[in-house]
Amino acid sequence: MTRLIVIGDALLDRDLHGRAERLAPDAPVPVVDAIEPSARAGGAALAAMLAARTGVEVTLVTALGRDAAGEELRSLLKGIDVIDLGLHGATPEKIRVLAGGRPVVRLDRGGESRGCGPLPDGALDGADAILVSDYGRGVAAEPTVRAALSGDVPVVWDPHPKGPEPVPGCILVTPNAKEATASAGHSDPEDAARTLVARWRAVAVAVTRGERGALMVSGDGPALAVPVTRVSSGDPCGAGDAFAATAASRIASGALPSEAVREAVEAASAFVAGEAEPASYTGDAVAVAERVRAAGGTVVATGGCFDLLHAGHVRMLEQARALGDCLIVCLNSDASVSRLKGPDRPLVEQDDRAAVLKGLGCVDAVVIFDEDDPREAIKTIKPHVWAKGGDYAVAELPEAQTLAEWGGRAVIVPYVAGRSTTRLITEVLARAR
Repeated sequence: MTRLIVIGDALLDRDLHGRAERLAPDAPVPVVDAIEPSARAGGAALAAMLAARTGVEVTLVTALGRDAAGEELRSLLKGIDVIDLGLHGATPEKIRVLAGGRPVVRLDRGGESRGCGPLPDGALDGADAILVSDYGRGVAAEPTVRAALSGDVPVVWDPHPKGPEPVPGCILVTPNAKEATASAGHSDPEDAARTLVARWRAVAVAVTRGERGALMVSGDGPALAVPVTRVSSGDPCGAGDAFAATAASRIASGALPSEAVREAVEAASAFVAGEAEPASYTGDAVAVAERVRAAGGTVVATGGCFDLLHAGHVRMLEQARALGDCLIVCLNSDASVSRLKGPDRPLVEQDDRAAVLKGLGCVDAVVIFDEDDPREAIKTIKPHVWAKGGDYAVAELPEAQTLAEWGGRAVIVPYVAGRSTTRLITEVLARAR
């Protein structure tokens, strides 16, 4: 299994949710009442949890204080392997008071960090990639940590203005626009990125720009601008961690920095929108289904290989979407397609097939499944309607019995005659002779 090690400062984030309907009588400030508290892992701890949701094995190397906040933070890190270096000081806390979902004030406590203990020998062994999630509290500046980052494992570095500069040779550094321009002394993000690539001796620098996406520079080549395909007005707190965690997870799995940045932009956007698992196809689909059900709508799903997407596919998907309020596609994985279609299929790998499907206006989400049929994926989504393309009788569909467990139903949507992937392959081969 792919292993990612996240190194950095863990924070405890507290939100006090309330309502503000009047001003205080003694000062022109809002009175926030009906407060509901919530706590979550922040900083490098949040990055580690988000990375774990992408399906990689995650180890968090951090420093936790010996106090109540540190114990609470430990309890929030269930399922994450933690190497605690021991924080020399209080656990940092960020406390936001929100009224109607909007921040009114933020209170920080924990003071200035006084560093942490050394990194144990062999702590980074077996990593496919390392993410340094620096929040300026001392973990990234620890000499034993920096010395251990000089090996051959690719390093993604998410910097902080109060932290040290990235170690030389990082495969990707991910400052936001304010950090990049301030550090480089340039007002233009691309100029700043080029300066920082040279200064940090990094393979690539990706400057994150909020709703404008990201701008990546590598060497002397042209900059890569990655736009946001969907703009959300949700809470941006933690979006940078979602970006860095996704980029590092993808690089750990073998992706190029450009590929990782593209997926990271989408993940950060999904995080701001409030989706529970921004880098997971399954999590995205479940979130879509839950929102539609909660609003009283009809969830529609369909399935298939969708290798070499053609007009017949598109027409079937459009007809399926018209049956309800969202359409989720259950997509056969590469291994599943090979078992069904033969060892020379698919022609297009699963992530590319999923990306093309998600680019269609009629498709709201995609689930990739490894089994020979989509019944387990259907159980995860629990659609009201399962739309099957082709010439079948509903009674012949193995999915029908599964749908009946929660009152769902199957319908048949006709294909467009004469359109098929096999026909396209045959035509291409005939013309190549």
